[in-house]
Amino acid sequence: MAQGDLLGVAREAIMTGLMISAPFLVVSLIIGLVISVLQAATQIHDQNLVFVPKIIGTAAVVLVLGSWIITIMMNFTEDLFTMIQSIF
Repeated sequence: MAQGDLLGVAREAIMTGLMISAPFLVVSLIIGLVISVLQAATQIHDQNLVFVPKIIGTAAVVLVLGSWIITIMMNFTEDLFTMIQSIF
C-alpha cells in the first residue's frame, strides 16, 4: 500500500466522520442558540432547559436521517474492505 493510498483512506475516514456528525452538531447548535436567546430574554438560567431539547433534537435527527447515516457508513466500510482485499 502506497503512502498516497493510506492518506486517501485517512481523508475518506475524516470526511465520513464529518458527514455523519454534521447534522447532529448543526441541530445542537441551533437549539442551543435559540434556548440561550430565550434564557437571556426571560432571565431563567436552568441547565435542563438546554439539555432536554438537545436530546429531543438529536433523537429527531436519528429518526429522520438514520438510514442516510447508515448508508454512508456502509459505503465507507465496503470501500475499505475492498481496498484491504486488493492488498492481499
